[in-house]
Amino acid sequence: MGGAVQWLEAGASGVARVTLSNPGKLNAIDIGMWRELRALFKRLQSLNADAAPRAVIVCGAGGQFASGGDIVEFANFRFDEEALHDFHENTVAPALQSLLDCDIPMLAQIDGACIGGGLEIAACCDIRVCGESSRFGAPIAKLGFPMAPGELERLSKVFAATVLREMLLEARLFHAHEALRVGAVHAVVADADVASTTLQRAERIAALSPQAARINKRTLRQIAAGGPTATERRAHFGYADSAEHREGIAAFIDKRPPRFQRA
Repeated sequence: MGGAVQWLEAGASGVARVTLSNPGKLNAIDIGMWRELRALFKRLQSLNADAAPRAVIVCGAGGQFASGGDIVEFANFRFDEEALHDFHENTVAPALQSLLDCDIPMLAQIDGACIGGGLEIAACCDIRVCGESSRFGAPIAKLGFPMAPGELERLSKVFAATVLREMLLEARLFHAHEALRVGAVHAVVADADVASTTLQRAERIAALSPQAARINKRTLRQIAAGGPTATERRAHFGYADSAEHREGIAAFIDKRPPRFQRA
């Protein structure tokens, strides 16, 4: 029986939850889970903003985030060049891209192991909160293979090249406070507080302007791609007459909290 990507709809706070689950394997990510992730985040991105969650927490079941790929599957495809290429370029890469393309703010709730593919998923999230016992790395040199170019490029947006060299060449695992020191996570808390702290941060985001969050994420992607283009720069200001913009300014003038309610 394979793993699964479980979905919990947003409640009144607007925070939804995605849980990586592969019991007995520290939530190792199998091919089916990569495909589920891709489909889920493509669906989230396609939702009308009024119907979409205001924040999404990505976490793992059973006190672990994810321990990497499901190695049991590897013998089925890793020794054939075409099959290996297809796995990384047409299964893993599109799944990660679907997370990156999602305009909804995403937070990684990192308990325990955050290894390999789990590390790549966490790197696609906007905010990363981990417990003191969390470990980060990609010790795939022990398995005799390198990291795929697209996946390494994603990690390079979060980890400095010096850190990646240690991680990949020495198969080194980084402790939580080391990950904080190198800027790979935003907060380290007691293991018992990871879930509550992540939820508090998600609820804080959800209470702010969803429109502003979406536009900021879109602009950050444009900058990373070398933009924004002249057309994108002009389109950026299309929020001028929006209800959220008007509400935010009015609330400040009236000295009251803004009410960014769903339509």
